[in-house]
Amino acid sequence: MKIAVLKESREGENRVALSPQIAKQLIGKGFEVQLEAGAGERSAFQDSDYQSVGVKVINSQADCISTADVVCKINLLNSQEIEACKPNTIVFSLMYHLVNADYVKKLAEKGVSAFSMDAIPRISRAQSMDVLSSQGNLAGYKAVILGAEQMSKIFPLMMTAAGTITPSKVLIFGVGVAGLQAIATAKRLGAVVEATDVRPETKEQAESLGAKFITVKDDGVKVEGGYAKEVTAEYLAKQKEAVNKSLFQADLVVTTALVMGRKAPVLITEDQVKQMKYGSVIVDMAAEQGGNCELTEVNKIVTKYGVKIVGISNLPSTLATNASELYAKNFQNFLYHLADQNGFKWEMEEEITKGTLIIHQGQILK
Repeated sequence: MKIAVLKESREGENRVALSPQIAKQLIGKGFEVQLEAGAGERSAFQDSDYQSVGVKVINSQADCISTADVVCKINLLNSQEIEACKPNTIVFSLMYHLVNADYVKKLAEKGVSAFSMDAIPRISRAQSMDVLSSQGNLAGYKAVILGAEQMSKIFPLMMTAAGTITPSKVLIFGVGVAGLQAIATAKRLGAVVEATDVRPETKEQAESLGAKFITVKDDGVKVEGGYAKEVTAEYLAKQKEAVNKSLFQADLVVTTALVMGRKAPVLITEDQVKQMKYGSVIVDMAAEQGGNCELTEVNKIVTKYGVKIVGISNLPSTLATNASELYAKNFQNFLYHLADQNGFKWEMEEEITKGTLIIHQGQILK
């Protein structure tokens, strides 16, 4: 079975879907791996790194795709890449199929099968395949580092001959994988950290990392697959009231809240920004999905009412080497679950396969 790894075409994308180390392990299992020339350069992997472990480097993207059984990428295939796919090609990528219906239809018309890496179910035996968690972990770390760069204060308590510097106050919205890593990073840097989440079961996790959890007692939240599927307006109003005191005192706010298949919820309004500390910073990790802050602008750092709002999207791409290594390991574990070097098992009712197989031989399943 031949696996083709493509160079990412999305603007600002530095990751690659397969690292040389994982490519070596796949080859050792009997798979063949071929790489579009230059695909790993922005992740600090040279073509020679791949060639040294047995990967075939191909200059022509079309040839790389058309001669492969499996095409592996991080982002959506572009029109030229779709056109180069032969029928029965098996595509792996982040598809976000719920919001990319036209793309799914176009891909299906080529007669391919496609697995969506973002649809891995959040169950114990799929943890090693969970791309959203591995990438979110890195993003949570980088969000705090970006916040530190934009702040005019340091994080830790510091006692000097000239006086004592009090620690910064950090507020995290959302205690998922990204939020937990943001809490841990801010605590390591010495900040006083508070966190809030619509899912009450996250309280213990946040507190285990040293954060104070802001609790909102209400049953207006429906959770599905580890994500908040639906949140009532009444609950959001109560949450807003509960967190305002902490929000208005915070030096750094990191927002991580996403709703699967929908626009990100607005957690910080323009009116709230007006009441925040002058010089404080918001890092909005949901910028690409519409933003958790009403004033966020995608891929921009703007200052509104004295508050810096960081809307940089695709934070894992800014840590491309590690992000690529983790994505590659997730893909490897996923592939081993689905297939061996002789072919795919196509266990259509198996939970992980059923959750991630969006197109099968040209038929749209979801």
